[in-house]
Amino acid sequence: MTEENKETKLEVDDKNRLEKKVEEVKPEEKVEDKKVESTEKTKEKKKEEKKIVKVKKTEAFVKGTSLPISTLDGMYICKFIKKKTIEKALADLEMVLKFKKAIPMRGEIPHRKGRIMSGRYPLNAVGYFVRLLKSLQSNANANGMDEPIIVEAIANKAYQPFGRFGAIRRKRTHVKIKAMEKKLISKKKKRGRK
Repeated sequence: MTEENKETKLEVDDKNRLEKKVEEVKPEEKVEDKKVESTEKTKEKKKEEKKIVKVKKTEAFVKGTSLPISTLDGMYICKFIKKKTIEKALADLEMVLKFKKAIPMRGEIPHRKGRIMSGRYPLNAVGYFVRLLKSLQSNANANGMDEPIIVEAIANKAYQPFGRFGAIRRKRTHVKIKAMEKKLISKKKKRGRK
């Protein structure tokens, strides 16, 4: 073989090697292009998801099931806290715990100081209601409510299990408290009047 043939053969070999390298590089570029395209698509999807606005909830609920309190006491406490803001209801119940304010009740119950006829201080039941109202307040904050007012407070009789030795039935009450924003309550009242 002559030197010219060797040089041309080397050149051909070099070209073949370069072509192989170019072919090897091209698929990688395609993969990189696909990766770039896929990341752009995921970014667009994330932007679309961020554009979705959370719907502001207008109501907050709290339920207490089978609370060991008297259903009658629960009824009167519900009547006492209804149509008040959560903060005001909590403040009033704290005053009941300090014997500064009585829960108004009907029946043969002694009269109390203040602007009520008769009432009592059901401390055990008030303690459970304070817990429920604090939970309701946190639910309202999580829902983004500005001025929550207690619209619905219901105390229902629950299943009463037998006590020890089966002689006594225990007290059990279900309680449901619902709060709504003040603005929406006034709108509903206006609709009802028309």
